[in-house]
Amino acid sequence: MSLKKEIDRVIHSQDTLFQLIRYALVGGVAFIADYGLLYALTEWLGVAYLLSAAIAFIIGLTINYIFSNLIVFTTHRLESKWIEFMIFAIIGVIGLGLNELIIYCCTEFIGLHYMLSKLISTVLVFLWNFFARKQTLFNKK
Repeated sequence: MSLKKEIDRVIHSQDTLFQLIRYALVGGVAFIADYGLLYALTEWLGVAYLLSAAIAFIIGLTINYIFSNLIVFTTHRLESKWIEFMIFAIIGVIGLGLNELIIYCCTEFIGLHYMLSKLISTVLVFLWNFFARKQTLFNKK
C-alpha cells in the first residue's frame, strides 16, 4: 500500500484509537487558542480574567467542535448541528466541572502540587470528553 493511501486510511478511519489520536491533535489546537486568548484578553486588553476565561472557553469549544466534525468524527447521530453543538458544549462544561473538582481534590485532599493535579485532570477530562462525545453524538446507532 502506498504511503498516501495509508495516510488517507488513518485520517478517515473510524477506529477508536485513530479517532483518539486525531481528537488529541484537535484538542491541542483548541487548548492553544483557549489559553492564548485568555492571556491576550487579560494581559494585553485588560479584560477581567473571569470574563476572558469565559470568552476563551467558548472560542476553544467552538474550534474543538468544528475540527472534531471535520477531522475526528465523520458519523453523526443527530441531524441538527445546533442541537449537536449544544450537547457537545454540555459535555464540555461537565468536563470543565470535572477539571475543577479533580484539581481541587488532588491538591487539597491528596496533597499534590496543583500543576501535577492539573496533569492528572487533563488526562481524565480528555478521556471523558472524547468518549462521552463519541458515544453520545458521533456513533450511528
